[in-house]
Amino acid sequence: MIGIPVALVSANAFEWWVHKYILHGLGKNKSSYWAFHWHDHHRNARRHGHIDPSYQASLFGWHGQAKEAIGVFGAALAITPLFPVAPFFTATAWYCAINYYRKHKRAHQDPKWAREHLPWHYDHHMGPNQHKNWCVTRPWWDDLMGTRQPYVGTAREREDIAKREVLAERRSRASA
Repeated sequence: MIGIPVALVSANAFEWWVHKYILHGLGKNKSSYWAFHWHDHHRNARRHGHIDPSYQASLFGWHGQAKEAIGVFGAALAITPLFPVAPFFTATAWYCAINYYRKHKRAHQDPKWAREHLPWHYDHHMGPNQHKNWCVTRPWWDDLMGTRQPYVGTAREREDIAKREVLAERRSRASA
């Protein structure tokens, strides 16, 4: 049974590490398989108020959502040989993979839900520093590593919202 909390903490650490070093590290290189994350997913989230249109598409395609699913479920599959010796750990890690995918997808389909239930992930995309707040499902590892930078509910967020509203009003007047 000790495998359950160990897997929960390990999965959060793995999520943090992959996001920071693979998706943002290797993903900066446009020729990398992981480039979809930085060059597409982040651009889409910023441009569309945290929505990423690739999460509206079918999972069966060659886009960010499908590449993410391949990575997440590939990692879950890779630990399958541990099941005979660590069944609670393995089953909990599988749960964590499914939970990660489900929450991340919902966050980029429903920004209001993300802002309320995953503010640390909303902060990652919409805050001033997209190289902070690496965790998606829980902020544990960001808190431990000192990479949690709150944005939701701050004065900075209120200022940014006011600026966006002014710009939207100007665009509306210009098109009328």
